[in-house]
Amino acid sequence: MYELLWLLLPVAAASGWFAARRSARRNQQAGRNEFSRDYFRGLNFLLNEQPDKAIEVFVQMLEVDSDTVETHLALGNLFRRRGEVDRAIRIHQNLIARPTLSREQRAQALLELSQDYMRAGLFDRAESLLLELLDNNLHTRPALRHLLDIYQQEKEWDRAIDIARRLESETGRGMKPVIAQFHCEQAEEALGRGDLATATGLIKRALGHDRRCVRATLLQAGILMRGRQYKAAIKTLRRVEEQDPDFIPEILEPLRQCHEALGTLTALRDYLDGLAERYPGISPVLAEADLLREQEGDDAAVRFLAEQLRQKPSVQGLARLIDLQAGTADGKVRDDLEMLGQLVDRLLEGRPVYQCRRCGFEGKSLHWQCPGCKEWNTVKPIQGVIGE
Repeated sequence: MYELLWLLLPVAAASGWFAARRSARRNQQAGRNEFSRDYFRGLNFLLNEQPDKAIEVFVQMLEVDSDTVETHLALGNLFRRRGEVDRAIRIHQNLIARPTLSREQRAQALLELSQDYMRAGLFDRAESLLLELLDNNLHTRPALRHLLDIYQQEKEWDRAIDIARRLESETGRGMKPVIAQFHCEQAEEALGRGDLATATGLIKRALGHDRRCVRATLLQAGILMRGRQYKAAIKTLRRVEEQDPDFIPEILEPLRQCHEALGTLTALRDYLDGLAERYPGISPVLAEADLLREQEGDDAAVRFLAEQLRQKPSVQGLARLIDLQAGTADGKVRDDLEMLGQLVDRLLEGRPVYQCRRCGFEGKSLHWQCPGCKEWNTVKPIQGVIGE
């Protein structure tokens, strides 16, 4: 009997083990079925434009199964992109509050929540989360990029410079041209306060980071003109051609002001004549035509401009030529030229002058940081027959 009992014990144990295993499988399957039901119920709420109910379902699912963290991160991201920032914040805050999250999952939730706060304009909260990530060496590159964005929007240029340097060290991406722009921002603030000495020092720093920084050169020339140092200003403005010829239209008016103050318009005309040969745009030609008109009259300006337009077709040049010829004509010819001039003016009316070379943003004012893509040094004068 005892021998039979000992023989049956392993069988009984095995039977109990299999029974427990079957029970666990049933519970696991039930859990999966419940998860599937909740998951599709949440999707159904989303499809029926009931996001509040969908959030409740997905949050409840999270409490049941922490494997849905990625789903909730994606859901929060979706709501943020749709502009429903409050819902995104709620989801990501729920995730961070869970003690069972892994270190990496919590870091990802912190990064997402910081972006929610940025979208909501809560920069101080976003900054604290991003600094926490940096302190723990988690998601360093995106954290630095977001901090740089925050400090630019907040116009905290010293902090932006520090983060830009760290980002350059972390990624290897050259940030010196951007840092030069930050110093130019500081210089403009100093000029607004009338502090020319500080502005001059900041401009030198900008050029030290990026010797091709056209903005710094224009600011430097402006300060020299304020001090009536016109010869030095002329020399500074002419540097733009070497830095970036696309910005030549920006130097023509201040050059004229300097030469007028010195009484050296003939020297300006010689410079413009050479510039017109080196630069494919129409602006130097129009500036020289204006000088010819003042010095030699309308007929000389018309002949010069007509010859130049054969080589450089331009709607702006055509408009100026029509205007000049209308001034020397009379009778019906003058009426026809004025009507033609009005048609060309309408063609040019409302046309943008500047365009971002990265995102295509267009505008009538020069922005050193593109309002569209937020990149620096990408907005330039528009080229082509309608533009330069």
